[in-house]
Amino acid sequence: MIHSSPARRASGPVRTLLGAAAAVALAAAAAGCGDSGEPRGAGATPTAVGPTRLWPRLPPASTPAIDYGEADTETVRGVTAPGDDIHRVDPLAVVRAEIAAHPDRYRGPDAPYAEVARQLSYCEAGGTRAGTCPILQAYHRDLTGDGRDDLILGIRFPRNQLAVRVYTFLHHDLVDVMSTTDSVISVELAGRDVIIRSPSTLPGYEFRTVWSWDGHQNAMLATRDEILRVRPPSPRASRTVPPSALPSPAWSSAPARPASPAAAPPTPPAPATSPGTG
Repeated sequence: MIHSSPARRASGPVRTLLGAAAAVALAAAAAGCGDSGEPRGAGATPTAVGPTRLWPRLPPASTPAIDYGEADTETVRGVTAPGDDIHRVDPLAVVRAEIAAHPDRYRGPDAPYAEVARQLSYCEAGGTRAGTCPILQAYHRDLTGDGRDDLILGIRFPRNQLAVRVYTFLHHDLVDVMSTTDSVISVELAGRDVIIRSPSTLPGYEFRTVWSWDGHQNAMLATRDEILRVRPPSPRASRTVPPSALPSPAWSSAPARPASPAAAPPTPPAPATSPGTG
């Protein structure tokens, strides 16, 4: 008869204990290599200070603030599209409808935008002739969040101003839900927002206005209006980029002109044959 030794009979429990001890040791080693998981102090933080109301006894306003017309909307008369498909709306017909609805702005010798009405004769239905038609390329984006595209138009106005319009169908009517005219640096789309950058009279600053859809007003509202510090171009960048490489405004038909010597940044003396010396 073969008898098992005591050590062999105890090998099962001993192996179990050794395995558990090894697991604990590995866990401790892993914890030592990384974060212990316990909260750490972030150091001193500034005390939160709530807003302080000035002149608390000031009586409330009895009249609303100045109305800038951000919520003004207007139905475009006489312009429709099958199935309310905004892609089938003719931008030229939309601008003509605006001119017909506001003859005091576009017709007559004293009309401020009479030039726009005259320039429409250069436009073609469904497109434009570069440099002559005041209507810029149309864009289609969903700005209202209803899953259907809306129409964004840009119209060149006198004195290098740009009119930005947004149209959408509401209850089967084509409605102008955003209308603004200003000197413009750029127009951008970010999600469902229209961002317009405009120059400021303060050197080194510009205005940025964000227009967003408001479902209660059924209009695009100027939800954020900021004046921002902009970084001027460095003299090195001004010297290395030739004026002919700078893009001209999209609504300008004149070619970009080289910068005059007076407007160019100072440069070190150079031979008479080098660029910029004439």
